[in-house]
Amino acid sequence: MTLNRTLADTEVEIGAQDPLHEAADLPRSAYTPVEHISHISGLAVSTFYLIAALATLYEVFSRYVLNAPTYWAFETVMVTVAAAWMLSAGYVTLKQRHIAITVIHTLASPRQRWWLDLFAMIVGIVALYMLLADATIRAYDSVMRVEKSGSAFNSPLPMLMKSLMVTGGFLYLGQLVMNLRRHLVSQWARWLVAAVGVYFVVYFVAGFLAHVFDFQIAAVFADAVSEIGKAMDPSKALQLRKMDLGTISLIMVLLLVALMMTGMPLGIVTLIVSVIMAVGFFGPRGLFLVSSNAVGLLEHYSLVAVPFFVLMASILERAGIAEDLFDAMSIFAGNLRGGVAVQTTVVAVILAAMSGVMGGEIVMLGLVALPQMLRLGYDRRLTIGLICAAGALATLIPPSIIMIVYGLSAEVGIGDLFMAGAIPGIMLAVFYAGYVLIRVNLNHSLAPTAAEVAKMTGTESRLSRERMIAVFLCILLIGAVMGSIYGGIASVTEAAAVGCVGAMVVAGVRNRFKWDVMSASMLGTMTTVGTIIWLVLGAVSFVGIFNLVGGGEFMRSLFLDLGLSAMGTVIVMMLILMVLGTFMEWIAIVLITVPVFAPVVMTLAPELGLTEDQAKIWFGILFVMNIQIYFLSPPFGPACFWLKSVAPPEITLQEIFIAVMPFIALQILGLVLVMVFPQIALFLPELLN
Repeated sequence: MTLNRTLADTEVEIGAQDPLHEAADLPRSAYTPVEHISHISGLAVSTFYLIAALATLYEVFSRYVLNAPTYWAFETVMVTVAAAWMLSAGYVTLKQRHIAITVIHTLASPRQRWWLDLFAMIVGIVALYMLLADATIRAYDSVMRVEKSGSAFNSPLPMLMKSLMVTGGFLYLGQLVMNLRRHLVSQWARWLVAAVGVYFVVYFVAGFLAHVFDFQIAAVFADAVSEIGKAMDPSKALQLRKMDLGTISLIMVLLLVALMMTGMPLGIVTLIVSVIMAVGFFGPRGLFLVSSNAVGLLEHYSLVAVPFFVLMASILERAGIAEDLFDAMSIFAGNLRGGVAVQTTVVAVILAAMSGVMGGEIVMLGLVALPQMLRLGYDRRLTIGLICAAGALATLIPPSIIMIVYGLSAEVGIGDLFMAGAIPGIMLAVFYAGYVLIRVNLNHSLAPTAAEVAKMTGTESRLSRERMIAVFLCILLIGAVMGSIYGGIASVTEAAAVGCVGAMVVAGVRNRFKWDVMSASMLGTMTTVGTIIWLVLGAVSFVGIFNLVGGGEFMRSLFLDLGLSAMGTVIVMMLILMVLGTFMEWIAIVLITVPVFAPVVMTLAPELGLTEDQAKIWFGILFVMNIQIYFLSPPFGPACFWLKSVAPPEITLQEIFIAVMPFIALQILGLVLVMVFPQIALFLPELLN
């Protein structure tokens, strides 16, 4: 069986749900010059992640083998990855891949959806225009003085980052204007959009000529527009500074949630709220706060690990290793009743260690494990629940993408989080396998033995020598990547880069190291990470403004003034996360709540019997386990929808929701155990440190 979807493809296709679909399947013959630029730039930068991985691998080799650390590798990798992040914006917007909450959008009538889409695109254009109005000035100034990093290599890293930020914003804005033009029907409305596009070109070209070449006519135009902006300064009318922190916090949160519910991309939602509050508080000069926060995100080295892990997973899956793993484990399942279910859980753990993204893993198990288990006579509900629950282990088993984003938000070591998540993840896997074994041995009709399977099918599974070697190398690769992180040999990012190169070696052993495999893997990685980065960028800007106006401090004091015990406060946080999980994407939950929750938990650390560092790590595992529960929970459990997308038609969504209930109970049990016994999460990090 050949799987024709990568982990990255699946994560994008199912997890990134932009409500605007007009241009998603636009034929190349209908492309305008803007769309050709978006398409070509996306394809071109998809190779950048591989280049960055190879450069990182060379740094590791040079440091450990040649004992000659490089000066150029770090900054080269940062620029290469930042270029891939930013220059993919046009492609992602063209293909309508930006992440959005589409619950209300889906329930609306076609006419209402049209208006919601129109509103989303207009808001997006306004947000990007306001961001670029300040970011371009900072970029021009940086280029003119050739701003450098001051490191040993002393590259113009700050200049390049600011330039890439602006270039990516232009690609995003230009493609969004084209999407809006295609969305409209009337000719006069299309002409109006064209006029707005011309204005953008004139405005930004004038700004460039004025700042770089001191061109007087352009300077007059740019100054005139700036004066209009100052005259329209809303901060004087709104008087937000005179409001109390509670009111400000409530306004920001309500505005954020209201815009999210319209179905517009989450990156645009957080960005426009940041712009509104920055301008409302500080006037036009407040835009500097938004653009500086956005540029600062590009310098987070730990975030580079995300595309590397996604690329590694995509290569391994495209090379057929996932199917090989399943077949190999089924051979070794033995005559144990429920053995195929147990090996499915083991494969899920290995896939989680390969990928770090959940959507692709569930779809993969749905394509490979679900048909086989149903064919072998396994109970349908037991099979469905196990696949959803086991697939969700990718949120907890390192290298979890959620942990990386949490670590950046809470300022905690990602390697420590990885170590802390290993035992709870394996514990849940044991719970799932144990539950299945108990059920099938109490009721033999729920699952056959291997002998019964052989009798039913009349066939015997075998693996070729190449496939067995590939499976062995895959497991060895995962062990090496995780071992190098746990052993302190390499950083998370370096280990991920080594994993990318190792995945190519495994693909070669599997005779699948081909251009179509590599190109599809790189393109899927570019699209997946491109959907995430603008959401993270907007969320970082939002959190920065929220904390600057005092919202973060207000929320922290609100929690601490509840009069609850330390554990009671943590339980309230867990309940809030469960509520947010009913209508928000996980990444939005992480970036909005963690900067508020993590400092509160640190303050409560002495009452919990933990140090501040222990409290951050422990709460991080509780947070991720909570997110895992949300992935399965009706009515909007993403894991259930992902499985439904590949399940046979006779399996209904209602049946999937019923099937996952026992496994949700096991997840809650695991969460309670880690909450009551923090050492379940802290034992491994403390041991290895």
